[in-house]
Amino acid sequence: MRGRNERMSEYIDVSEIFGEDVFNDVVMQQRLPKKVYKDLKQTILEGEELSLEMADVIAHEMKEWAIEKGATHYTHWFQPLTGVTAEKHDSFITAPLPNGKVLMSFSGKELIKGEPDASSFPSGGLRATFEARGYTAWDCTSPAFVRHDAAGATLCIPTAFCSYTGEALDQKTPLLRSMQAINTQALRLIRLFGDTTSKKVTPSVGAEQEYFLVSDEKFRQRKDLVFTGRTLFGAMPPKGQELDDHYLGAIRQKVSAYMKHVNEELWRLGVTSKTQHNEAAPAQHELAPIYAEANVEVDHNQIVMQTLKRVASQHGMKCLLHEKPFAGVNGSGKHNNWSLTTDTGHNLLEPGITPHDNIQFLLVLSCILKAVDEHAALLRESAADVGNDHRLGANEAPPAIISVFLGDQLTDVMNQLITTGMANHSIGMEKLETGVKAIPEFMRDTTDRNRTSPFAFTGNKFEFRMVGSRDSIAPANVVLNTIVAQAFKEVCDVLENAEDFDVAVHDLMKKNFTEHQRIVFNGNGYSKEWVEEAEKRGLPNLSCMVETIETLTSEKTVKLFKEFGVFTKAELESRKEIKYEAYAKAINIEARTMLDIAGKQIIPTVIKYTKQLADSINAVVAAGILEVEVQTDLLSETSALLKETKNALNHLKEVTESAAAMEDGKEKAFYYRQQVIPAMEALRKPVDELEMIVDKEIWPMPSYGDLLFEV
Repeated sequence: MRGRNERMSEYIDVSEIFGEDVFNDVVMQQRLPKKVYKDLKQTILEGEELSLEMADVIAHEMKEWAIEKGATHYTHWFQPLTGVTAEKHDSFITAPLPNGKVLMSFSGKELIKGEPDASSFPSGGLRATFEARGYTAWDCTSPAFVRHDAAGATLCIPTAFCSYTGEALDQKTPLLRSMQAINTQALRLIRLFGDTTSKKVTPSVGAEQEYFLVSDEKFRQRKDLVFTGRTLFGAMPPKGQELDDHYLGAIRQKVSAYMKHVNEELWRLGVTSKTQHNEAAPAQHELAPIYAEANVEVDHNQIVMQTLKRVASQHGMKCLLHEKPFAGVNGSGKHNNWSLTTDTGHNLLEPGITPHDNIQFLLVLSCILKAVDEHAALLRESAADVGNDHRLGANEAPPAIISVFLGDQLTDVMNQLITTGMANHSIGMEKLETGVKAIPEFMRDTTDRNRTSPFAFTGNKFEFRMVGSRDSIAPANVVLNTIVAQAFKEVCDVLENAEDFDVAVHDLMKKNFTEHQRIVFNGNGYSKEWVEEAEKRGLPNLSCMVETIETLTSEKTVKLFKEFGVFTKAELESRKEIKYEAYAKAINIEARTMLDIAGKQIIPTVIKYTKQLADSINAVVAAGILEVEVQTDLLSETSALLKETKNALNHLKEVTESAAAMEDGKEKAFYYRQQVIPAMEALRKPVDELEMIVDKEIWPMPSYGDLLFEV
């Protein structure tokens, strides 16, 4: 029997392999008794409780199916607050039989509940070391799957993770709570507009994933990449991305083979990998899926990141998911495309051909503007990350200021409603004039796109472009779901008691658009003028992660999440503590890595080089040749930079030791931001200059050119 890798060169029928390793609806229909299948679907669609007896039947069939796929173990696959997934593997075997054989079993109890050690994950004080009990609980709304890797085949069961006392210790639990909240409020809203058939409204999400590919061999020669995921030193090569020739360029054969392998792995796991292309920077690429329910897409994006990294190793490459692995070229983000869809297939963010007539859409739009404006700081915090600090606000990614791009058509409709209370026309589509007769005519869109907007309307969805490339998309969607649920609730509270529904709707739309038009900006988000304009409008400008964290426990945030049962105050306090601690730890690791590289590799190499220069000068002088000006100047320049490097290293060591001695918390995180990071930058500067002088043959690590242009 041929292995999976041997099949890679064969023709693949996508329709045949798609979802073959997923315990999906088709498999459940085939394998489960009708009554059990019906009850499980009821649980998935409407949240009805599933009995243990039913769970036993499901567990048995799931186990039998997984064993047929080659699985010997199962795991509760969950997403703790570490930024990565976690899993503990148990085999299906039970106690040996008298004949020396073993049974393979899997019970409903084992399916529904697991018990990992909750004290070993970040909990922000919710769990102490001696309070170890935590639970993983089966999330039946996201299908189980069999993962094939070096360990063989493993049945992976998506689960939530909570403490012994019920607090959320993961990314999934709050997401599921927020989805319940927006479903409840969105159903209230569409009922008011006459929709009596839809039973559920679900946030649909598509996460575009950016990443870098570099040589695995070169990666292992760089301690900074190994320990931190980004280069802490590195001079720019002669060519970067300035020619714009990599973006959407022809994909190199080695990368094409990798992408093919990734796609096939993802398709087997039911992930709708659809679009792939080169991104702006050398060695940078992007993968985009088709939309899925928010909960499923959060799981799928974790699968995407894991698959990208695992498959890269099989192709002699390393996948870098850090937001800024290389200075001087574009970093990587993750565009979170968000919309709301009923179970009957209606997208609440579909404006139609004449959006001015689509009153339900306009009310939904006005609510979203209100939500984003009132909670801009919280939405900004949902994308805050140590790595993201390197890209947000730079001319490669959205600015740190939250604004909404609506485009010409919807901005015009909004302005009509603000000025007159009514909208009587929409800007229509026009033919695209290319000046070439042979090119078929077609209608261009009603508005251009704005790549500088952090929250842009793009036809029938909003694209939140601030999420970092290695981060979970769960926090951003938790915030989006909850703040929009609040806005929906407020308008429903009014409309359900209105004497004249039509008048009340128009009054609410005009009020929302008028009071929150400041959040709408269709211009260049990279410009200095926008920063000044945003300040005049009163929009928050939170430039780095540590400035956003206090938002989590503001009175407004606590009230919001408590009202909809998404977070308790204790859960928010814990997340604040975790974020401050995570920030300090990340910068501490980077600083210590710089000290290690500079002290053990850079400085000894430069000393060796200066000795070679000095020996060369002495040899020339001894030979009676007096022209040594170039060598002398080079030695002086190198020696000066070496001294600067040593002084910067000493200062970085001093401030890093001071930071490490501080108590964990806000003060420590800000110290790292204000003292340690500038000291790191001061050390990098002379080292990068030295790289341009010292003989490449003795420089202790691969250069940017080696990393960016080899794959």
